[in-house]
Amino acid sequence: MSKIKQIFAREILNSKGHPAIETTVILSDGATGIASSPSGTSVGKYEAVDMKDGDEKRFQGLGVLNAIKNITQIITPALIGLEVTKQQDIDNKLIELDGTPNKARLGANATLSVSMAVAKASARSSVLPLFLYLREFIKTDNLFLKIPTPAFNIINGGKHAENLDFQEFLLFAASSKPYDESLLMASDIYFSLRKTLGLNNLSTLTGDEGGFSPKVSTNQDALSLLKQAIDATNLKIGFDVFLGMDVAANSIFSQGSYHIKDKSISLSAEDLIGFYQGLNKDYHLLYLEDGLVDDDWNGWTKLCQALSQETLIVGDDLTVTNPFRLQTAISKKAITGIIIKPNQIGTVMEALAVVEMARLSGLKIIVSHRSAETNDDFIADFAVAVSADYVKFGAPVRGERVSKYNRLLQIERQIESLETK
Repeated sequence: MSKIKQIFAREILNSKGHPAIETTVILSDGATGIASSPSGTSVGKYEAVDMKDGDEKRFQGLGVLNAIKNITQIITPALIGLEVTKQQDIDNKLIELDGTPNKARLGANATLSVSMAVAKASARSSVLPLFLYLREFIKTDNLFLKIPTPAFNIINGGKHAENLDFQEFLLFAASSKPYDESLLMASDIYFSLRKTLGLNNLSTLTGDEGGFSPKVSTNQDALSLLKQAIDATNLKIGFDVFLGMDVAANSIFSQGSYHIKDKSISLSAEDLIGFYQGLNKDYHLLYLEDGLVDDDWNGWTKLCQALSQETLIVGDDLTVTNPFRLQTAISKKAITGIIIKPNQIGTVMEALAVVEMARLSGLKIIVSHRSAETNDDFIADFAVAVSADYVKFGAPVRGERVSKYNRLLQIERQIESLETK
């Protein structure tokens, strides 16, 4: 068995121009794995810690040299010589070295970049595509290989842009569509939306995840523009494509109530649920993520009761890829789907465990990127490995988003090749 021979880490820039960690793992047989950790802008308060230096003289305090030092001085000595196929043991060692419930000592950006690089190196050493290698660690039987249905964030708001309260306005292709056709449809609608914005004298500037960020009066106006763009392509909402939203409700909540452009008064949780019901009546939303603040468990239960028969109710800031938060959500019947972001928990095996836990409870699995991404396409393989229902990688533009979508195109062909053998 090949063993870990060397580990290097360095500071690179992510899609927002902020520092990120890139880790290289070299094995005794010469195989190499290189991985980089993303960061979030809209960050749940229960997430694992993304360690920053805090030195305002470098990158506005966002440098990651201390986390890199943790890799060099603490993690590397403990992992050198370990068999690379023992991913569970390696990730457990990372958890043990950190010793905190939220990776506060070493930084989740340090532990995850090492964990992913180990998996990539081991897959290369095993001469397996990464998605097939990761699949070996999944315990659930009867899962078939598939490309998850993509959710394209083509209008950005919230903390990803300034002009809208809600963070993401999402476009879903029908799950019956082949992945390559879904990508084509998303591209067509994206550029149709660009034209629609121009016809309405609205800006075509984009937000953090590549979606447009028009300055409109209400959040509902964004859905209306998206519908116009879809209609212009002769595709049908509810048949060819579906709409969804990531509200990121933490960002619209203050002083005990919610505040949105669509209403002149502050809203209670019940008021906001009623507002969502009105949007659902008009736009038949397939998907609603983080519809309420992350501590309002009773509100989430009511939201799920009100909308889950028609709409997928998804937790992200609510659950933060954390088994304890997920267990509470399950027991309170608060969600029907969960976002999986490996950097919210800090190691590959912990993320896989949360997926398994969610699946056993019948939840839909949505594997997601972060707003501050790198060109690393690990999560594309991860999503296929766990047979995720959906993926969120952003708009169908910009290199850090497109790298994931293009990797899914490669995997689609690899799966087809496996099926013909």
